[in-house]
Amino acid sequence: MTSFWVAGSPASGSESLTVISPADGSVAGVTSYATASQVEQAVAAASQTFELSAAQRASALDHVSATLAARRDEVAALITAENGKPAVWAQAEVTRAISTFRWAAEEARRFSGELMRLDTDPAAAGRMALIRRFPRGPVLGITPFNFPLNLVAHKVAPAIAVGAPIIVKPAPATPLSALLLGSILAETDLPAGMFSFLPLPNSRAAELVADPRLPVVSFTGSDTVGAAIRAAVPHKHVTLELGGNAAAVVCSDYSNLDWAAERIALFSNYQAGQSCIAVQRVIVHSSVADAFLELLLEKVAALDFDAQVGPMISEAAAERVEGWVRESGAKVLAGGTRDGSRYQPTVLTDVPSGAKVVTQEVFGPVLAVSTVDSDDLAFEEVNRSRFGLQAGVFTSNIQTAHKAHAVLRVGGVIIGDVPSYRADQMPYGGVKDSGSGREGVRSAMEDYTEARVLVLTGLTL
Repeated sequence: MTSFWVAGSPASGSESLTVISPADGSVAGVTSYATASQVEQAVAAASQTFELSAAQRASALDHVSATLAARRDEVAALITAENGKPAVWAQAEVTRAISTFRWAAEEARRFSGELMRLDTDPAAAGRMALIRRFPRGPVLGITPFNFPLNLVAHKVAPAIAVGAPIIVKPAPATPLSALLLGSILAETDLPAGMFSFLPLPNSRAAELVADPRLPVVSFTGSDTVGAAIRAAVPHKHVTLELGGNAAAVVCSDYSNLDWAAERIALFSNYQAGQSCIAVQRVIVHSSVADAFLELLLEKVAALDFDAQVGPMISEAAAERVEGWVRESGAKVLAGGTRDGSRYQPTVLTDVPSGAKVVTQEVFGPVLAVSTVDSDDLAFEEVNRSRFGLQAGVFTSNIQTAHKAHAVLRVGGVIIGDVPSYRADQMPYGGVKDSGSGREGVRSAMEDYTEARVLVLTGLTL
């Protein structure tokens, strides 16, 4: 049985948790749920005050990055076993986690503060301000199943980088990668209370969210759960990385339609579309729509299901997607069939405007294609969504690129590629129902901390 981590020490609970691989129904591993007393022990330990030097924090983060690199194949195999994603995407996730911890180590070394002269006003002669950021307090990180390592890394790495203790509640469907990460952290010289990894049923998350000793809540998951968390603890600092129905726009000027079709086909279906920035909507200028759609269908048909798509996290998840497609009444040009947890890559046209497959987050391998007669209308269509995470814009016109950046109400605009692109050091997050706050190591470090000003008086400046 795989141990979980309570205040830096291995532990097990009385109720077992068996992790089933969605790929073949085999047992990926067994762990257990933390008991109420173990949760209390973790929170009490995190509530202590730790004074860690930048060298200590950076050294621990460097160790995690190096260890993940040395154990890359083992870690990737574990991700595939518990999550079902194809090996190519599991390897990519490990690579990203290595980078996330490396960036955090670098940021820990330079997270120093700012000097501000105050003698710009005659009344403040001889005064200077030192502005530093200090942890708001212990962080509660709640993570989803679709990136069971790297989305945990995006909670843990910035917390350690700023010296904030963190308690992680991983998704019950995929806790094993997080627990492996805990075992690597246990090899460092971080104080015991700096980290805990607690498998818990989702029904028990509310008790941690409400605990006043955890003033920061960082949640990645569905918009409905995120909204409930925000409503439950309005007095806390809550960062929410929520869902989306990401759009890709193919503009009238864009000539490399083969590239656009290839990228959209792959990243609407990679790891079964279970990514909040998987391409869900494609809005194509009418002047290139016929040529693009023909290429898109060719690229979708050419996908290797086992190597590039893979199963959904459960048969129930695949059944939900199947139901949404059926009830939409859209024209199905490709896919639309299910075998257990395996849902075939699906391309839809003539989708009614109120259908769930365009208004909500499908979180499956489904792509809805529509046409418009101008790029401006395409941008309006992107903004019509209640979500606003990222958008991709295929254009070769620098003016169109800048206009997209100015008018699209999303957290990130990707020019010449799909909205699924993310570099782990860049600010990442959404607007509207896609959440609040930003990840991307430095941005999360700022979210986990608050500014504190020290004014020095009587200086010779």
